[in-house]
Amino acid sequence: MIIRPRQRDDISRLVAIWESAVRATHHFLAEEDIQFFLPLVRDEALPGLEVWVAQSLSGELLGFMGLSDEKVEMLFVDPANHGRGTGSRLLDHARTLKGRLSVDVNEQNPDAHGFYRKYGFVEIGRSELDGSGRPFPLIHMQQPA
Repeated sequence: MIIRPRQRDDISRLVAIWESAVRATHHFLAEEDIQFFLPLVRDEALPGLEVWVAQSLSGELLGFMGLSDEKVEMLFVDPANHGRGTGSRLLDHARTLKGRLSVDVNEQNPDAHGFYRKYGFVEIGRSELDGSGRPFPLIHMQQPA
């Protein structure tokens, strides 16, 4: 696996990975919520963040991570590759680049919460609303110094 910067022609495949991962893990979202977030991911987050892509040696895109300074704004792995180290490899890359990382995790996504805890993140706070003002509570997490 290689980790590389996002390229312009990756975006449609990254949106597909985002959507399939969200449908597999974000069971608390209704279809209208997914449709609300999809253009934000496609048109704002993916072009606007520092995005790193996990790619297999054969060229298949496995997942991606979006960073804003030391904050992990998004990390999504194709469900076919869950549990194979892709997310950890992306975080390892971010840690090398940025040092101590932070992340906000949807409270209703216990698997993601557990993934970040296992990686060493600790809870430092909570918000009732997500960054869009929607009623999806967030757990704020950070790696210890």
